[in-house]
Amino acid sequence: MSLPKIDEVRNLSEEELDEQIVATKRLLFDLRFQKGTRRLEKSHQFKHTRHRLAQLMTIERERQLQKASSH
Repeated sequence: MSLPKIDEVRNLSEEELDEQIVATKRLLFDLRFQKGTRRLEKSHQFKHTRHRLAQLMTIERERQLQKASSH
């Protein structure tokens, strides 16, 4: 499984972006919980999920800065 591409994130609307951020944070919480209870089977999911969250938050920040500079 390859890492997610940032181009997929750039095409999301504001609402979809917010939903994806919340869902990814929830998934990361669930993965941490599984790790704590020793039920985590695919440890590489941490890397992919953190990478995805970083992409989502980067695009969110880019849009915030773009709005601020256009005002």
